[in-house]
Amino acid sequence: MPNAVSSFIQSVRTRTLSIGQMTFGSFLLLLTIIAATSIGSVVAIRHIDRTFGELQRLQSVGDLAEEIERRMSDLRFAARQAVTEPAAQPAGKVFAAASALTELLKKTRLELAPDQQEMLDGVTERLTNYRDGLQRITELMQRRGELVAKIPALREAFEATIAGLSDRKLAGDLHSAQIKVGAALLSRDLMGASDAARRMRALPIGDAAAARSVRDYAELIASIAAVEQEIADLDRDVLGTEGRLIGKVTELLRDAAARRGRVLSRDLARTLAEDKWQSIVLGIAGVLVGWMAAAFVVRRTVGPLTAITRAIRSLAAGQQYTAIPATDVKNEIGDIARAAEVFRRTLVDADNAREAAVRALAEQRLAEESYRKLFEGSIDGIYVTTPDGALLNANPALARMMGYDSPAELIRATADVSTTIYLDPAKREEYRELMQRDGMVREFEYQARKRSGDVLWLSDSAGAVRDEAGNVIRYEGAVRDITDQKRAEQAVAASRLLLQQVIDTVPAVINVKDTELRYVLMNRYMAGVFGIHPRDAIGRTTAELMSRFGSHKTDANDKRVLATGEGLGFYEEEYRDATGATRQWLVNKMPLKDADGEIERIVTVALDIGERKRGELEMRQAKDAAEAALRNLRETQQSLIEAEKLAALGRLVAGVAHEVNNPVGISLTVASALERKAAVFATEVARGELKRSRLNEFLETTRDASSQLVANLNRAAELIQSFKQVAADRNYSDQRLFDLGDLTEQVVMSLRPGLRKHNLTLNVECQPGLMMNSYPGPYGQVLTNLFLNSVAHAFPNGRAGTVEIEVRAAGNDHVVVAYSDDGCGMSLDVRRRAFDPFFTTRRDQGGTGLGLHIVYNIVTNRLGGRLELDSEPGNGTRILMTLPRTAPQERAELSAASGS
Repeated sequence: MPNAVSSFIQSVRTRTLSIGQMTFGSFLLLLTIIAATSIGSVVAIRHIDRTFGELQRLQSVGDLAEEIERRMSDLRFAARQAVTEPAAQPAGKVFAAASALTELLKKTRLELAPDQQEMLDGVTERLTNYRDGLQRITELMQRRGELVAKIPALREAFEATIAGLSDRKLAGDLHSAQIKVGAALLSRDLMGASDAARRMRALPIGDAAAARSVRDYAELIASIAAVEQEIADLDRDVLGTEGRLIGKVTELLRDAAARRGRVLSRDLARTLAEDKWQSIVLGIAGVLVGWMAAAFVVRRTVGPLTAITRAIRSLAAGQQYTAIPATDVKNEIGDIARAAEVFRRTLVDADNAREAAVRALAEQRLAEESYRKLFEGSIDGIYVTTPDGALLNANPALARMMGYDSPAELIRATADVSTTIYLDPAKREEYRELMQRDGMVREFEYQARKRSGDVLWLSDSAGAVRDEAGNVIRYEGAVRDITDQKRAEQAVAASRLLLQQVIDTVPAVINVKDTELRYVLMNRYMAGVFGIHPRDAIGRTTAELMSRFGSHKTDANDKRVLATGEGLGFYEEEYRDATGATRQWLVNKMPLKDADGEIERIVTVALDIGERKRGELEMRQAKDAAEAALRNLRETQQSLIEAEKLAALGRLVAGVAHEVNNPVGISLTVASALERKAAVFATEVARGELKRSRLNEFLETTRDASSQLVANLNRAAELIQSFKQVAADRNYSDQRLFDLGDLTEQVVMSLRPGLRKHNLTLNVECQPGLMMNSYPGPYGQVLTNLFLNSVAHAFPNGRAGTVEIEVRAAGNDHVVVAYSDDGCGMSLDVRRRAFDPFFTTRRDQGGTGLGLHIVYNIVTNRLGGRLELDSEPGNGTRILMTLPRTAPQERAELSAASGS
């Protein structure tokens, strides 16, 4: 019964009546009150004085119950709002309302009967439990707020993790789990949200960072779900239960007051039946109630309608955002208000739509213009194709790229891009598969065929356009001509391969390091030193490579290059290779710089000088031994040369003596005969027997003898002067100016005495006027040695022969002296060794093997010329000497120094 009454009262309070119902109900209530007043007045007047006090007390109890119920209803509403909308209803206001209700209970407790006081104590106790539960919910809501504040950061990390996953199926599963979590939280399905978070956390993820991001996000969702579940449990178990208990206590209090009121009503009825005057009072009360009902009807109808009318007028005046009142009323007035609100929103939406349409139209026109300019002016090719290969649109750049004059011509000529454009139709199928799977391609490279048949490389970036059903209807993209780039890449690759092949053939260490001293290039020779393949060394340091076989080498020289920016020049170093052998190297390091002068690479070239080091040691040892032998050889050679000079001088003196002996002997014979003739003439003169005929005979004999004496003595004087000049030239080593023809004749004159003895003929042909600034003595020694060499070797067994000397100019700066004989010639072996020191074919006849060696040294060193030998067995020998007209002073000094 109490529940039914309470439900009825609640339904009356919450029910909204229509205008007709309110009007009819008001009149019906007025008539009912009038009738009841009339009857009650007659019944109640009799006992009104006696029951008035009791009625007042009961009225206070009823008022208290109503007040408790009203405040409890407000408290429950505030608590519910604080739980569901904490921002709209702060928890402090809820606690303030609970405290006010507690004070009200304490204040009115003393005015109640004992049984009513017990009921009121029960309300106070339940209210205390209610506050404790609300306090706990407030704490949980703060905890929920802290957890919710963490959601954005973790969700961004979670979404970034999904975007970075290469496993698209796993990314899709995580995304689906996220959607389920959001849907469960929005629908307040806390168990569903917790289960979705748990399944998300259970997904296998190989990347540790990604797994940690997913785990943090899932744990946060689970924590929020747990807090929400605890809040819901407290709301259900504490707030709901305690609120219902408080409501029951107030209902009991109201029921007790109602029972007592019914008793008093019965008494009052008896009283009013006895006191007829009470009917008059009740009649007046009925009139008042009718007036209040009328006022209620007016307030519930006329007032809202007036407000709605004013709002509609404001809307008509253009005030679009005027609020429409009474939209929550559920009757005809509410329908009018809601219709007005719909009309207002329609106006607002229409106005907004109009403004948006104007803006959209302007933006569309601007976008279309920008797109047209971009489409027409782009240097990249832009296209639109269907999945079947039909070319729908193309820009001028693409037409030019493919060799067409206009996009229209390209579109007409392209029936299917897979056969017309693509060189390999399989690449078009790969393109379609990527579009179907990913919805886009980026930098997709393929070969295309131009109109002329030429092939070019294209880089394609495009996206798929889908309809509402999700089906791909066209592809839109842009292409770049990367033919030059591909050719450059191929050229670079070929150059790098060629460079690697070239440096692999070099038997030296060659490597290139970056600024972190890691290898970027190494040849096979160096890789063999480290016992590793060249490509396995890329990206590693020297210390890392050498630590493999327990060796080490400092990077100090590389660091010096980085610090100074200059090469180090050649230097030597040594270290152990992969076999454990110590290697010596001649190293050079140079930096490679970019356009700004910054070091990009360090190039190292090293030659293995181990053999050279060992050779140098052996050479030093051999050099010391050779120098000792050379000193001994030079001493011996000098002695032999002096002996050869003395022998040549002896032969020269013998020839000179023989040549001078003829004119001197003739002169002596003539002088002796003249002396005898003079003695005879003197005797005849003394005896006086001189005759004219004898005088004439004596004078004739004297003239003949004098002529012969003068001629022979002049001849002897000329010979002696020539021999003196030759001797002086041979002893005189300084450079002087002389006539080459005259000097040659003088030297030949000293050689002629030996011609008859050896049955030889000497022919000399000299070009006149050949002036030289050279060394006459060494030149004479050369001719003498050549002549003596021919005498000794070219004409064995005293065979007759001819020696020829030809002197002629060779340009303005040189002369040529050709010495030849028609002797026996030289074999190939003898010719190769003819100028070697101590080589002779007549050692058994006293030959020293130094004659031609001295000739070679004088011609090439002292005289600064060159010498050519031409000889064949049986064809004689020809020696061609080319001499500078001015002998080099340096060679002279060097020869003099070596001779000394």
